[in-house]
Amino acid sequence: MFDIRTNEQGDVILSGRLDAAQTDKASEVLNRITGSVNVDFKDLQYISSAGLGVLLAAQKRLSQTGNRLKLINMSSHIRDVFHYARFDMIFEIQ
Repeated sequence: MFDIRTNEQGDVILSGRLDAAQTDKASEVLNRITGSVNVDFKDLQYISSAGLGVLLAAQKRLSQTGNRLKLINMSSHIRDVFHYARFDMIFEIQ
C-alpha cells in the first residue's frame, strides 16, 4: 500500500511502498508542486528504482526554476538506497 498527500504546511508525506505500480499516483501529486517543498519519508518503508525516477523527475523540473525537494525523516534503509544510487549528491537529505 502506498499513500502520498500534502499536509497543512505544504509538505509532501509519503507512506508505504513506492514502487513501479505507484509511480502514476506519486507523479500526479509531485507534478502539482511549483516551489521548494519538504518530502517526509518517515512512514515510507520501501522505494524502488521507479520511485527514485519519479522523485528525480520532480527535482529536475523544480531545479529549472531555482526550487528543490528537501527529503526529510528518512530511515537508514531508505537513506542507503539513495546513497548507493548516488542520489544523495542530487537531493538535500536531512
